[in-house]
Amino acid sequence: MRVTCPNCGSFQVTTRDLGRKLGGATGVVAGSTLGVTGALHGGRTGATMGFAVAGPLGGGVGALAGALLGGLAGGAAGGLTGARLGEQIDQRVLDNHQCQACGQTFRAPDDPLLPAD
Repeated sequence: MRVTCPNCGSFQVTTRDLGRKLGGATGVVAGSTLGVTGALHGGRTGATMGFAVAGPLGGGVGALAGALLGGLAGGAAGGLTGARLGEQIDQRVLDNHQCQACGQTFRAPDDPLLPAD
C-alpha cells in the first residue's frame, strides 16, 4: 500500500523510525553492559580454570575472551529487542511518516490506533 500525505496528497512519504533507532541504540548499550557484567562474573570462574590449565596467561585470556563475547552477545540481543520495541512504538504511538513535499508528519491510515472513519 502506498501512503499518501493527508495534508497535500503527495506520494513522497518516508518513515522516520525514531522509536526503532532510539530503542535499538538503548538496547545495545544496556545489553552490552549487562553482557560484560555477567561475563566478568563468569570470567572469574573461567580465569580460575584457565589459570589451572594454562597458567597466568590462560587465566587472563579466558577472562578477556569471556568479557568480549558476553558484551557482543548482550549487545546484539539488547539491540534487537530494543529495535523491535521501538518499532511497535513507531507504529502505535509516534507519527512515523513524514511527507517530503510539505513536511507534515502523520501515522499511516492502517495503523491500529487511528480512529476508523
